[in-house]
Amino acid sequence: MARLTSGGLLLAFFLLPGLASAQDSHGAHAPAATGQADHGASHAAAHAPVVDFDEASALEISQGAIGRALESYQLRDGEGRPVVLEQYRGKPLVVSLIYTSCAHVCPTTTRHLAGVVRKARAALGEESFHVVTIGFDTPNDTPEAMRAFARQQGAQTAGWDFLSADAATIDRLSGNLGFLYRASPRGFDHLVQATLVDTEGRIRAQVYGMTFDTPQMVEPLKRMVLGEAPAPTALHGAWNKVRLFCTTYDPASDSYRFDYSLFVGIVIGMLILGSGIAFLVREFMRNRRTPATR
Repeated sequence: MARLTSGGLLLAFFLLPGLASAQDSHGAHAPAATGQADHGASHAAAHAPVVDFDEASALEISQGAIGRALESYQLRDGEGRPVVLEQYRGKPLVVSLIYTSCAHVCPTTTRHLAGVVRKARAALGEESFHVVTIGFDTPNDTPEAMRAFARQQGAQTAGWDFLSADAATIDRLSGNLGFLYRASPRGFDHLVQATLVDTEGRIRAQVYGMTFDTPQMVEPLKRMVLGEAPAPTALHGAWNKVRLFCTTYDPASDSYRFDYSLFVGIVIGMLILGSGIAFLVREFMRNRRTPATR
């Protein structure tokens, strides 16, 4: 069962409308928790000592990680093979931390994330960014457990890896990501967060909640993929800028689409501008060829 403190609910009430991405609302993680702005997650963790969890401090720590470089850590994939976080550089990266024994919140969070990832890739490209989900309960979140969790949540897709690590690595990695978790009588208390990392390995935003609005994650990804990622050619870079401007969110379908009306407007504007420049150049050249008269 979920355990949300009165302080967590009060903080959730005030934070729900705002704090998206780097200013998103905040999530509670528990075997039953709800909302984009809930706090405090509970998981079975009898092996860990109980330490008080302060939601405000957790939020401050999480937000404080924005702008920080994500260091390289060695983890293991679902087959037990070594994986180094640095290998994901070059594309934006979404990082989520979960607990495989969670009965409700972790599965719900991961399924919701999977839906947003599908929408983002439909708009930005199937290979436009990476996703990793990392288990932080090191005694239980083995490669086998992570692989089974991915299968159960329907998240076995290219470009999304489910990773494990030893306790020391998780301790350093969680600190680097600004992810604070504490043992509670019912398990763990922590914020539910997904961390967005740019192509150079710098933390750019935090997205909070078991569920969240699609644009909270897709908008910063869109800027990183289309507005900042290096393009192979100048033409490709120019087209990415057009896509950045013309790829818009449709609330009715909760999806992104390429707005052709904006594209046509850009083309017409460029034609008008080009025609004006051509006219001025032609007049300038004609005046230069015309002999001066007294």
